Amino acid sequence: MIIKDEGFSNDVIGRSAFGRKLSDSENGKKFLDGMADLVELLGLINIGDFIPWLGWTGRLNGIDKRLDDTAERIDQVIESVIQEWLHEKGFNKESGQHFLDILLDISNSIDRDSLKAIILDVFVGGTDTISTAMEWTMTELLRNPKVMKKLQHEVRGILKHKQEITNDDLQKMHYLKVVIKEAMRLHPPLPLLVPRLASKDVQVKGFDISAGTIVMINAWAIGRDLVSWDEPETFMPERFLNSSIDFKGLDFELIPFGGGRRGCPGITLASAGMELLLANLVWKFDWKLANGVEPKDLDMSESPGMTVHRVVPLVALASPTT
Repeated sequence: MIIKDEGFSNDVIGRSAFGRKLSDSENGKKFLDGMADLVELLGLINIGDFIPWLGWTGRLNGIDKRLDDTAERIDQVIESVIQEWLHEKGFNKESGQHFLDILLDISNSIDRDSLKAIILDVFVGGTDTISTAMEWTMTELLRNPKVMKKLQHEVRGILKHKQEITNDDLQKMHYLKVVIKEAMRLHPPLPLLVPRLASKDVQVKGFDISAGTIVMINAWAIGRDLVSWDEPETFMPERFLNSSIDFKGLDFELIPFGGGRRGCPGITLASAGMELLLANLVWKFDWKLANGVEPKDLDMSESPGMTVHRVVPLVALASPTT
């Protein structure tokens, strides 16, 4: 099977935001298709974004047209979902209040375009990124069988003959947490984070940054910095076992979610989702690489883009545990 969890992350975000799985409706499927196109477009290099007087090139190479078409498709789907909610006074209420409920409850203080933008931000930030992070985590585990066995020993020792994983179980899985942390250090889903715009002239370490400058933070390079990390190219979760360093934005050696007031607000949701999925994968299945590939020969090439995917999708064989 190909280790990729778009379905899991899309359904988690869909149920949190709309109260239903997007894959269950035609509108939802259209939205997911539009999101896939948007993520691809956001990863393209458009020279006009960096050299404004060359902005006309976007019209020639078709990027502007593709962006307009994709934006219109996504806007239509979000609008139809909002109208459906208003017509039905909120669907699927038995599942509890979801994000769209909250936004529409305060819709008198927020305009429709801003509301749609917030919903879009939730999906852009919470779907492809989680999927990518999990693919790289499984890649590193399959590339390091000893780490995989140690993780399985912890998870299976805690769960034993249980039928499902609870939050209390996850809190006991300390090695699971550091495995994810180490994978995020080596493979931050958004290597350059979200670009910032300098609001005023500022000087950083002797460099003058003018107001209006686009600033990009290379989280990928920070996670591999020799000054901060011993053997930075080595996948070694144990480095975090007796360390207070976390990825919640306060330790600048590790900022896959960014930091400060503009850090990702979805850290808790993403962490819980990744922990639950990874725990289930290593609890219920034994894994090995497909097609006779040896761990040392696993292709680790990264593709360019807003989110860094594997060039070659990870393919592995899963055997249910007895």
